[in-house]
Amino acid sequence: MTKRAVVKGLGTYAPPRILNNHDLERLVDTNDEWIVTRTGIRERHIAAPEETTADMAEKASRLALQEAGITGDDLDFIIVATNTPDTLFPSTAARLQARLADRPVGGVDLQAGCTGLIYAIEMASAMIQSGSYQRILVVGADKLSSITDYQDRTTAVLFGDAAGALVLEGHEDTEFGVLGSYLKADGRGGDLLSLPAGGSRLPASAATVEEGLHYLKMNGNETFRFAVKAMPEAVEEGLKRVGLTVEDMDLLVPHQANLRIIDAAVRRFNLDPDRVAINIERYGNTSVGTIPLALEDARREGRVHRGSVVVLVAFGAGLTWGSTIIRWGY
Repeated sequence: MTKRAVVKGLGTYAPPRILNNHDLERLVDTNDEWIVTRTGIRERHIAAPEETTADMAEKASRLALQEAGITGDDLDFIIVATNTPDTLFPSTAARLQARLADRPVGGVDLQAGCTGLIYAIEMASAMIQSGSYQRILVVGADKLSSITDYQDRTTAVLFGDAAGALVLEGHEDTEFGVLGSYLKADGRGGDLLSLPAGGSRLPASAATVEEGLHYLKMNGNETFRFAVKAMPEAVEEGLKRVGLTVEDMDLLVPHQANLRIIDAAVRRFNLDPDRVAINIERYGNTSVGTIPLALEDARREGRVHRGSVVVLVAFGAGLTWGSTIIRWGY
């Protein structure tokens, strides 16, 4: 029999504090009109100084577990996609396990830039299909405000904090669940979007701190050019791998990095607005948190139904890009 990973629970969390464009005008040389025109963003949610990636992941995870009707002790594995772990070790997944379960549960952090959640879903799906795991919690959580330089207007206007979680469960001979994916990486473009210091290449030092190398750096123009090609490619190739076309897609849930990038994909596929989930205006780019946030908003709006073909697509640091195709329901 064929086993497939089915989404049984979805939960999201965004911190209550909101940083809008007018707030940013007081921090950096920018203005609301410039930000909206260039990015489509009006506000973003920012975690409190003491709030960590694990804190946000826990809140989203508990909602996903509740919807799935299980507890942390029912899980077989936890994958946390993040670019801002609480610590390099122990992993954020291990910290999350300690909060959610009273028994040991396997877990690992996964780093693939903003594409991390797409990678994590496919890895969880493969683990479930293998028959060795039945229920896996997949989390995308990032506190990007902790690595954003609010004196750099090219990046300060883009990023926010959030988390999303999905419970994937194995089901036999079902038409629903994760149908397949398309994952790519090309490290030749790695320096276009990076966090230069803090690893073995440039260990933390007084010099790296003084030079601001612990803040993310981005070549915006080149990243944009990459994204407008990578996103449509990932959608088309992902659908092709599972024997579907763009016409079969009921909802596209793109990474919310820049509204102009999303609009380019919409024009490429000539999609009606009701077939695309967009909420970048209210959250900004929350990295691995953008897709679950947009998916949950679309679900609340009644745009995700039993049997809907939902395509999740993202690009990010690495450079990475990819898509996951899910037939919603169980």
